[in-house]
Amino acid sequence: MKLAVLISGSGSNLQAFIDQAASGEMGASIAVVLSNKADAHGLVRAANAGIPTEVVDHRAYQQREDFDRALLQALAPYGVELVILAGFMRILTPVFISAYSGRLLNIHPSLLPHYPGLHTHQRAINAGDTRGGATVHFVTEELDGGPPIVQASVPILANDSADTLAARVLEQEHLIYPLAASWFAEGRLRLSERGAELDGQLLPVTGFCFNEQP
Repeated sequence: MKLAVLISGSGSNLQAFIDQAASGEMGASIAVVLSNKADAHGLVRAANAGIPTEVVDHRAYQQREDFDRALLQALAPYGVELVILAGFMRILTPVFISAYSGRLLNIHPSLLPHYPGLHTHQRAINAGDTRGGATVHFVTEELDGGPPIVQASVPILANDSADTLAARVLEQEHLIYPLAASWFAEGRLRLSERGAELDGQLLPVTGFCFNEQP
């Protein structure tokens, strides 16, 4: 299965995908890495791995919809079957989302449905939560509101800052995101009218629990 990975920054989750694809364990290959920023370090990671890259600068487009049409045009030659949003810091419109409906994944650094949007780790700390984490979900037109696929959690420690918590959560992201993509590539995962289904069974509203919570 051919993947496109969309990035805006350093590409640490992209590297997890590169490593998994190289190992042959994911059942998919990365056909292209696309960024809205020409200086994104993730483009260097892709080039070092011999993966084609594309840049579509959002600043060249006055309307979000026009930018999304340019994204679709850039991806068209690669025969992409699944799109992975990996730190892609643009809000996509229905123009793009509908074109890849059911074939578009994102990872969010919280235990959805808690803390959609930004500053998730600090919000979890401020709320006195005992655990934080990350959620892979299907992308729909509702921001961070698509059906969850898999979650991983970590304890929030008494001396945690947003940065220290984020670092531990990121380690889990690198495990669960390629896992979700491999389920999709194997035909085990799909988005239905009911929600996210794995092996024909509807997943819980929080997705598959990757690690047990003590």
